Amino acid sequence: MNPLPIRIVLVAPSHPGNIGAVARAMKNMGLYELVLVRPKVFPHAEATARASSADDVLARARVVESVPEALQGVGFVAATTSRERDQYFRVLDVRDAAARIVSEAAGSPVAVLFGAERTGLTNEDLAAAHILIRIPANPEYPSLNLAMAVQIVSYELLRARGTEPPAVRTSAPLATPEEMQRLYDHLAEVFQEVDFRDRTQSGTHLMTRIRRFLQRAELDQNEVNILRGFLTAVQNRRRPAGGGRSTGT
Repeated sequence: MNPLPIRIVLVAPSHPGNIGAVARAMKNMGLYELVLVRPKVFPHAEATARASSADDVLARARVVESVPEALQGVGFVAATTSRERDQYFRVLDVRDAAARIVSEAAGSPVAVLFGAERTGLTNEDLAAAHILIRIPANPEYPSLNLAMAVQIVSYELLRARGTEPPAVRTSAPLATPEEMQRLYDHLAEVFQEVDFRDRTQSGTHLMTRIRRFLQRAELDQNEVNILRGFLTAVQNRRRPAGGGRSTGT
């Protein structure tokens, strides 16, 4: 089976045994790219032992310091959650999410985020996510072991592949997390220049709301370029001749 460019990202895993079990679950289902964000202990003998014959997945695993670093080079981002999040996230059942992930992976790499065993993913970790994945479970006890969660998602990804190759995206590729962050930075810069301020009581929700609706919009690279071109035009119109241009890249 030819592997799809689907990256499993574990954020702050604390137990090396879980990392090994995740590697085994991935290889069972034809996934091979594992990225670890700030693991508490890795490499470790317990991880190797729990990986069984998937030690090749462990050997290729990358260790990085931040979620943005883990997402470099991907187009579509999905994240798992067992907690109730606010209504501004798009949440899909794991089976529907798997079909979407496989479809997107036909055009560009995809990342699937899993949180730490005790705390899950923070809202900051979710900043680049296009969708959240919900695994149906007993509402009185919905929390799954990390390796179990990866096993279920990996199984659904394998199932979604079926026997037919996924349809290739014909439009422009989705904007990468790095391109989206540059757009958000550019927006913040223009907001400051035109004195467009957060009028909520706490004064902290504006950019979060903007991030959420733009992530739901799933902008492609051309659309991001259009928006940034508009922002640059606004800046140039406001600045006097010789006043300099935006430093955004």
